[in-house]
Amino acid sequence: MDSWGMLAQADELARRGQAFALATVVWRQAPSSGQQGSRAIIMASGELRGWIGGACAEPVVIREARRVIAEGVPRLLLLGTPEQFGAAVPDGITVVPISCQSEGALEVYIEPVLPVPHLVIVGRSPMASTLADLARALGWRTALVDGPDFSAADADERSMVVVATQGHGDEEAVEQAVAARPAYLGLVGSSKRGASVLGYLAERGVPQDQLDRVRVPAGLDLGRTSHREIAVAILAELVQLRASGALQAGLPDGAAGAAEPAEAVDPVCAMTVTVGPASYPLEHEGATYYFCRAGCRREFETDPAAYLKKETRC
Repeated sequence: MDSWGMLAQADELARRGQAFALATVVWRQAPSSGQQGSRAIIMASGELRGWIGGACAEPVVIREARRVIAEGVPRLLLLGTPEQFGAAVPDGITVVPISCQSEGALEVYIEPVLPVPHLVIVGRSPMASTLADLARALGWRTALVDGPDFSAADADERSMVVVATQGHGDEEAVEQAVAARPAYLGLVGSSKRGASVLGYLAERGVPQDQLDRVRVPAGLDLGRTSHREIAVAILAELVQLRASGALQAGLPDGAAGAAEPAEAVDPVCAMTVTVGPASYPLEHEGATYYFCRAGCRREFETDPAAYLKKETRC
């Protein structure tokens, strides 16, 4: 797939609410196999779609891309040997030494593409309409659903749900919302009203651990406020929780807290590689070694002692 095709695929993934990183080669030094303008999509799971470079560059880009997704901050990488760049590397660029026999080099820009926040507001009060307008102004994907029309299918584990039915079927709306297990669930109402709603649902058999996740009253405590200010208080709480990372568990594809794959150092070229069948594993004297390419494995097999002695000195 060419680079324009990768952008089309990235657009489709973003529309589906998938978290991923887009890596683009912005500079190359021959004879690197990556070309300027080459693009690849890296999912939070580590799956790579597209082409960014050969066996030396690919695992490094995947590793750094997963970190970019987790942190939400773009990164500019310079891949090559330290001797190629010396003190000429500008501030802000991350240099990752790679020991590739081709002696090429790459500069790769990796940017995170994270899901747009999804907010579902249940209710038709003036406050609910104001909250919807404010969320849309932030670019959030926002749905305003009347209480009787709302069901668990309107939200998922990545959604933020605010029940603002305000006495018109609160119990039914909260029960449906709880079933969706959203990243955030807030009920607009007083603490007394909230205790009554949650108590009723507990009697109906809704698990207590799910009810404990309901925030009531929803929003930051700003004291006595108007309905417009209540909307601001709720939005402020959602922004605060997202900024603190408290809602990261709702990110798809392991974007939050994605486990780093196990890594090993190639004893021949000192490249960091991912532990797995694709890294040419070799058993030697009870230990398993991994390599960036078949050539490194063959060199190791020729004289393992020489490389293990070198590894010990390091």
